Amino acid sequence: MSEAKTVTVGTATARPGEVVRGVIPVTELAGGSKVEIPLVIVNGVKPGPVFWVDGAIHGDEPEGPLACAIALKEVDPQQLSGTLVMVPVMNVMAFENANRGNPLDTFSFDMNRIYPGRANGYLSERVAWAHSQWMSKVADFEISIHSGGAHSFLAKAIFVDESPASVELAMAMGEGWGCIMSNFLPKGSPMAQMKEIGKTGITVELGGRSATSPERFAHVARELANSILNILRHYKMYPGTATYPTDATKGQQEALLAPASGIFIPTPGVDFLKPMTKGQSIARIVNIFGDELAELVAPADGMIFGLRALPNVNTGDWCCFFNKVEGARVWPA
Repeated sequence: MSEAKTVTVGTATARPGEVVRGVIPVTELAGGSKVEIPLVIVNGVKPGPVFWVDGAIHGDEPEGPLACAIALKEVDPQQLSGTLVMVPVMNVMAFENANRGNPLDTFSFDMNRIYPGRANGYLSERVAWAHSQWMSKVADFEISIHSGGAHSFLAKAIFVDESPASVELAMAMGEGWGCIMSNFLPKGSPMAQMKEIGKTGITVELGGRSATSPERFAHVARELANSILNILRHYKMYPGTATYPTDATKGQQEALLAPASGIFIPTPGVDFLKPMTKGQSIARIVNIFGDELAELVAPADGMIFGLRALPNVNTGDWCCFFNKVEGARVWPA
């Protein structure tokens, strides 16, 4: 029988049974502050795969970091088979500014569009590159945690590359995670990079501006931490029984944009992940006197998984993420 191995990521080296924190060094800024990516390795006493969790590739999405903090307190390396690597904050400078991207880096602002970056690229590309070198080498499968950030709220939703392994990882997120769509970013994300090298990744969404009250934010982070634990259980890395969604669907994302400027008012009765029929009303846009200017309707049979958080809206602004459901998802295939 094989033995558990020592695992190294960046400056952190964890022997079996150890929990070790460290960083992935990148560079140094003009004022002398270091650019580095924090991480923690929870290395089990028994052999097994490496499960890698990424948070805050967008700096205005703090749900991932808190979920990692919760999971870190609850995963005991003495009961773990394999290794859990968590990177609570990938895009540190963006996170420090509560901004989607690093304000110092205009040309590669969105790290989730330029990943895995370039060794000799713009600053955000270099951060992405440093991260990708370790993730590609060490991880067997990976989840990247996202939310609606500063502009919206997103309910439980997952993007997969439609490979059996990616769909399996999505189902392992657990009960309530049935909104599973095909990846709309064939390049530029950690998930796409994992596919490129023959490994497995998914992008998960939960949270955002509308759920940042203390109670709701804690609830979202708890749900994401539960999924980290559920994935460990599914892959027999941790004791316990995994749960799975019972209503998983296959679909495609469509972003609905504002056809007029005014105040965005969701239609009464509209709710996240609730089945809708094509043409059903989603929201109205009214002017400051209450006159209706436009209506958003379901573009197909499916469900809403994201709505804007700010009522004031201008023509062309993002309003809604809609899952155009193509049918039930059968798993295992």
